[in-house]
Amino acid sequence: MADALDKLLSPFRAAVDRYEMIKPGDHIAVGLSGGKDSVALLVLLHRLQRFYPAEFKITAITADPCFGGRETDYSPVTALCEQLGIQHVVRRTRLGEIVFEELKESNPCSLCARMRRGILHKMAQELGCNSVALGHHKNDAAETLLMNLFSGGRIGCFAPVTELTRRELKLIRPLIFIDENKIASAAARCGLPIVKSGCPVDGHTHRQYIGDLIDELSKQYGSLNDRLVGALQKGNISGW
Repeated sequence: MADALDKLLSPFRAAVDRYEMIKPGDHIAVGLSGGKDSVALLVLLHRLQRFYPAEFKITAITADPCFGGRETDYSPVTALCEQLGIQHVVRRTRLGEIVFEELKESNPCSLCARMRRGILHKMAQELGCNSVALGHHKNDAAETLLMNLFSGGRIGCFAPVTELTRRELKLIRPLIFIDENKIASAAARCGLPIVKSGCPVDGHTHRQYIGDLIDELSKQYGSLNDRLVGALQKGNISGW
């Protein structure tokens, strides 16, 4: 019997197919933070692997920021990886210390994300992966579009597929057609293990503010997440 995650496979595969995210022989490193999005991404990729016409491998990689100087306990998601037969590699880092204590960054999310991506890219290369899967969903795309417009005065977003030619890696985002609330609901109903973020600003970021703004405006105008992502596609913006 299909469960709540199986019901997300159709939009998941639609994104993979539309943007040709997976090619035969790909070795995909899944950026596994332990949050609901990355865990759902891992499980959906594993389920897709069972019937997708292009064969591919999966490895899960985690860069622990060690917020507050403490190592994060990833054992629940490591156990899930073992259950799925997927290797899980965890690397401890000084990200939390560098961003919040040494640099005291005024915009910590942007710097932390860039540094974490760099670590994940290096890990993927060392493990022989040619692709990195990230857990960005439809809400993230809509929020990024507005953040770029409001803060930088430009119209743009992350791309569904990004080629990092110097690293010989590509970044893929298979969740981009799925709403965050559907991911959260499916993860809860299927009992997926979630590792809570230890970030000091978790839930109090500019992205959270933009997300709340979109939710509020959607009450009057309908789903703005759908419309904003549709605008990216119609305008062929940032590879959409």
